[in-house]
Parts: sequence; C-alpha cells; structure tokens
Amino acid sequence: MDGTPSDRAPSDGTPTDDRPEPTRRRRRPGPFTLLALPGLTVVLGFAGFMAATGRLSSAWPEESDPHTTAAGAPSTDRVDASYVPWLREAARTCTLLKPSVLAAQIDRTSGWNTDPATLSGSVGIAGFTESQWRTWGKDADGNGRSSPRDPVDAIMALARQDCALAEDVTRLRTRGTVSGELLDLTLAAYTVGTDSVTRAGRVPAAARTYLAEVGKLSARYRSFDREEKADPGGGASGILAPPVTTLVVSSPFGTREHPLTGVTKLHTGVDFAAPRDAPVSAARQGRVVFAGMTKAYGNRVVIDHGTLGGRRLETTYSHMSSLLVTAGQSVQTGAAVGFVGSTGLSTGPHLHFEVLVDGTYTDPMPWLAAH
Repeated sequence: MDGTPSDRAPSDGTPTDDRPEPTRRRRRPGPFTLLALPGLTVVLGFAGFMAATGRLSSAWPEESDPHTTAAGAPSTDRVDASYVPWLREAARTCTLLKPSVLAAQIDRTSGWNTDPATLSGSVGIAGFTESQWRTWGKDADGNGRSSPRDPVDAIMALARQDCALAEDVTRLRTRGTVSGELLDLTLAAYTVGTDSVTRAGRVPAAARTYLAEVGKLSARYRSFDREEKADPGGGASGILAPPVTTLVVSSPFGTREHPLTGVTKLHTGVDFAAPRDAPVSAARQGRVVFAGMTKAYGNRVVIDHGTLGGRRLETTYSHMSSLLVTAGQSVQTGAAVGFVGSTGLSTGPHLHFEVLVDGTYTDPMPWLAAH
C-alpha cells in the first residue's frame, strides 16, 4: 500500500469519520398489513383445509375427457356428421359389422385425424398403407379419385377389409381350427394377422389390448348404430326342426368345465344324448358350407340357412360317426346329414348342435320346435 487514505475502516475497527451515522427510523405497519393481511391468511388457510378435505372444488379443474360432454355422456363431436351415413353404409358390407365398431377402429388408429403422420407409411383416418390400399381401396363417394386420405373411401375400405377377414376366420372356426367369438377373432386378425390367430387357435395374447381398446371406444359411438332388430330367438321361436329324434339334453348351452380338457369356457351348443349311428337331420333347409373331419369337433357339418329378419342363421352338427353330405350341397329340412358318433374330443356318442346368429353362438333350445 502507498499510504493513501482508504475508504475501508482500520483493522482496529475505529471509524475514519468522527461524525455519528444518521439514525434510520423504522417503518410502522401500514393499514393493509394490520387489517387485510390477517384476514387473507385466515381465508387462504381455510380454503386450503377445505380443498384438502374435498369440501371445496379446486380453482384449477382437472382436465376433462375430450370425448365426454358436460352432462357426462360420450361425445362424438370429433366425427364429421357427414361420415355417419357412410359408417352405416359400410356396416352393411357384412352382418358382423356395426357403425360403432368401425368408428372405434378409426378412433383407435388415427383419432379421426385425416392426415396422421406415421412411420409405417399408413395414411388417412383408417391408416392404410400404399400396398393395402391397392387391395381394399376404391372410389366410394364417386368424386373421381380413390385415396386413403379421403375419409369416405377409407371408411368403406376398412369395412371391406374387416369383412374379408371375417370370412377367413369363419372358415377357420368352421373347420375347428380356431375358437372364439367371430368379432373378436376378426379384430385380432386385423391387428396381428390371420396367421397369428391360426397359430394361437384363438385370440392371441398380442391382440387382447387392441380388442379391449376398441371395445371401450365403441361404447362412445353406439348412437351411430342402426336400431337393433328384435332378437330373432324370440320372434323366430321354434323355426328349427329337431336334429335328432329325441331331444335328451346331456349338456346345455352355457359356461362349463370341459370333461376332457378341464378348461372352463362357453359350451357353444347343446349336447343331445343319442345312440351311436342314430340319424342326424338338417334343422332347416339351407346350403352345406362345411362337411369334414376336425380335431375338436370330429366329423362336422355346418349349414347356412340364409338370412332371417335381416340376420344370418347357421346350424352345426358335430362328433358324427360318418357324413352323408358334402360342402356346396343344398339340403331340405329333415334331410339326413350323418349319424351320431363320438369322433373328436368326445366322451361318448352324442350330437353337439349349435345355432349361430350373425356368427355369434346362441342357445339353440328356443329355436327348436317342441318335440
């Protein structure tokens, strides 16, 4: 240091200026501090307590479901109203489909975004790739161009694809290669492929999440469905002739434990006890769509009776010892189709008889005429 006076105090703490520092006056609390602050503290504390105990709604409401209206009902606002008639038209492509199912698939695929960006190369609301579009795409609305980016074209193409898959899995189920509800199997084939369904013999585990999501979403679009027709089981009671002479039920329709596999699942038909080689006859006129040996059902015949009340009706006859008909053959009510046996997974001679309405198993008994 050069000895120049410094602004800093000497090391011994003695001030460099003998004048005393001016005294600062302390500010007294203002009216706001004295009057408003205690009240505000009480209000905030009370509000916090009420909110914590659930007695006061939060000032920041939780994010609402964009698919739900203020009244709590499912919202379909994201769907252009002009699409709804096309969803209904598309659902007429095959009896399996409903507008709500198609809408759910689209919601699951794109959220109704007409131009979603995907790494797989799929475009449009139904997510078709270029190769898929060559198979399923058409100019459905007649505007002169066929494009997966055109919502109407995409809706109709999705229905064509679903119905083709339904035919594939129907053949597999008819042969006893796969088992399960037709819609479930169809949606599984859509998301993981028919080969995966075939290998699994049922809905593969990899498809279950997709089925659950589509099922949940379809509930939002039930208003799109046409008015359901009355259950043909009620209006068409007794329209089927008994397939065996005496209707002695040894195992009814419904959930049961399989006597051989031990698996508890839906027993998809009714077992009628009958002596070996007793004749089995067609319950109604129709066309044989399958006749042959299967692993589970043994010798099996499936007859398509066409549509009744707008719904497709089929009957099946299984575990027969031998067959009298072939696929493609037309049969009349009461015509012999085979003989009672115990082929396939069976514990003894009986006829396993099924009734399917639009591909769904239903209790055969209300359909059968009194005997």
